Amino acid sequence: MDINEKEKKLLAVKEAYKKKEIRPYYQPQYDAVTNKIISAEALTRWIKADGTMVLPVDYIPFLEESNAILELDWYMLDAVCDMLKRQREQRIPSVPIAVNFSRRHILEGGFVELLCETVNRYGISHRLIKVELTESTFIDNTDEVERFANSVREAGFSISIDDFGSGLSSLSLVKDISIDELKLDRALLSRNCEDEKERIVLESILTFAHRLKLVTVAEGVETSEQLGFLRTCGCKVIQGYLFAKPMPEQEFWQLCLKETQDAEIEDILKIQAVSSAHQLLIDAIFMRYPLVIFSNLTRNSYYMMTYENFSATSCAGSGVFEELIQSGSMTMHPEDQERFRTTFSIENQLAAYARGEKVISLITKQLGDDGIYRRVETSNYFVKHPSVDDVLVISLCHNLD
Repeated sequence: MDINEKEKKLLAVKEAYKKKEIRPYYQPQYDAVTNKIISAEALTRWIKADGTMVLPVDYIPFLEESNAILELDWYMLDAVCDMLKRQREQRIPSVPIAVNFSRRHILEGGFVELLCETVNRYGISHRLIKVELTESTFIDNTDEVERFANSVREAGFSISIDDFGSGLSSLSLVKDISIDELKLDRALLSRNCEDEKERIVLESILTFAHRLKLVTVAEGVETSEQLGFLRTCGCKVIQGYLFAKPMPEQEFWQLCLKETQDAEIEDILKIQAVSSAHQLLIDAIFMRYPLVIFSNLTRNSYYMMTYENFSATSCAGSGVFEELIQSGSMTMHPEDQERFRTTFSIENQLAAYARGEKVISLITKQLGDDGIYRRVETSNYFVKHPSVDDVLVISLCHNLD
């Protein structure tokens, strides 16, 4: 494309802004269990005066080649906020709207200030706007992206990551960057959730997202087979043609009026799969046992699963088992330290396992982070994994006081 052609195309887009030919279409996002609309994504549509539509692929990639894409993003945010304001005035139920932003905004000075200024001008709650970025945004400049994400969330907006699973940055970005929502790349559903490998990948992503307390959105859902599988393994939100296509404002409002009303909720216990049942079980265990430790006595190693709501949080998340026992004993009352070390020594536990014992339990007084001793019960359960002969132990610990 030569310079003159680019200029003509850019002028055509700017003229479309003035004529309001470019406008948001809204694709609803549904709760996977209740089938109620809980949010939506604003998608760009260019509809000319004669009714013909210019496809996004014909102008968005062109705009993304330069900072011209920034103007489109701000134009779309303004249009969405205007819609939400009028929706509120007409007493139509509102839901959060995801607005797409280019990665170029990461380097744009004053992004959060302009975001707040735009939303506040319409008197819209910040919780009604989700800042949606593609996964590719997070490939480079992790420090800058982290600062960007933190400032957006501190201003009261949520961050959604689109196309999650499409690149190599997937795992690192959820580890390093504070986000609220993961939107699964539609390519992960390409085999209709009927391929075993596809199902394993989806289950794994949804499980770790649940552990990280992230909302999961599956977009591009088009079949009942996809919906059924996603529901059973804990996907929270569904977006796709199976429920609704992107639609103009008035049609979206009618849907909000109709489908945000009470709907019959299907019993989740009837549609859960094994993976979903396991997650419910884990959640129940954590309610009583906020500290769970997996140990391999044969290999002198351990992995700690959670510290939530436990009295002391001084131990490392993984490492050498003997060092764990030693460091753990130092948090005990002096009267209990030797008893704790002896009871949970590798030698004593291996001997108990050889005798056929199933569990070893001990109550000690442990010093919490607040400087107060509390009674703590530690129960070590011997478990067996079919693939190894190692002696494995699961430790469940909870405060009695």
